[in-house]
Amino acid sequence: MSGRVVDQNGKALAGIDVQIECDQESPIQEVQSDEDGRFNFDRVPPGPFELTNMGEGFVPQTISNTLGPGQDYVAPSITMSLATVVTEVRVSPSVEEIAQEEFKDLEQQRVLGIAPNYYVSYVGEAAPLTPRRKFELALKATTDPVTTMAVATIAGVDQATNRFSGYGQGAQGYAKRYGASYANFASGLWIGGAILPSILKQDPRYFYKGSGTKRSRFLYAVSRPFICKGDNQRWQPNYSSVFGDLAAGGLSNLYIPERDRHGAHLTFENAGIALGTSAAIDVLQEFVLRRLTSRRQ
Repeated sequence: MSGRVVDQNGKALAGIDVQIECDQESPIQEVQSDEDGRFNFDRVPPGPFELTNMGEGFVPQTISNTLGPGQDYVAPSITMSLATVVTEVRVSPSVEEIAQEEFKDLEQQRVLGIAPNYYVSYVGEAAPLTPRRKFELALKATTDPVTTMAVATIAGVDQATNRFSGYGQGAQGYAKRYGASYANFASGLWIGGAILPSILKQDPRYFYKGSGTKRSRFLYAVSRPFICKGDNQRWQPNYSSVFGDLAAGGLSNLYIPERDRHGAHLTFENAGIALGTSAAIDVLQEFVLRRLTSRRQ
């Protein structure tokens, strides 16, 4: 048996591996094409055979036929085609690029398109916030017009119920209550949402669960003021939230009217109110606010 191997332009191909396989009892024979592209096999047993040609960079070619007893078989010219080289390139953004895009989305989240909802992530494996972004988020939240309106409403309720009576009434009393309410909110957010999370490397956001039974989701939500995700993506005690609210409660003793101060009692009372409020908001985040939040991640 003999034949010749050429390329698509008809030029001889040397060094092409040529194999012939006959019946299962006969061993596979292999030769290489010479400089003229020719190959030869001697003493090939009669019967069906497969002639396979293989070369680096070429598509394998197989010829099947039957060899009769005493027959000298000359294979038709075998043309080898260049193999198609497929190069797969995977382009992945860096962690910093991912974090930047996620942060842009975070800054756009609002309930009903109005109230800011910056401190919730709907991405389970969201990139951690850098200290700079933690402070940027705190600044954005404390200066948002909707926030100032909410603080104004709280001050108005305190005025109407004469809470902290030492402030008095009238415009001056309302201004003092507004300042105190804003200070409570801002100090808690800056300490518990930026300063301590940056120092302790903790994430101040609520991470939406969205799966499991209602009971498990409820327990998950009310526990988040005490359990948070660290910048290392691991759950850990939420020291930032607890100590942040305690610090904010302690600071309130500096500007609450003296007659309304009760020392440590006021500190723990304000911290307890803040933690309870956070737990209630987290329950709303888990069951209600996601459907109402626009432009979420």
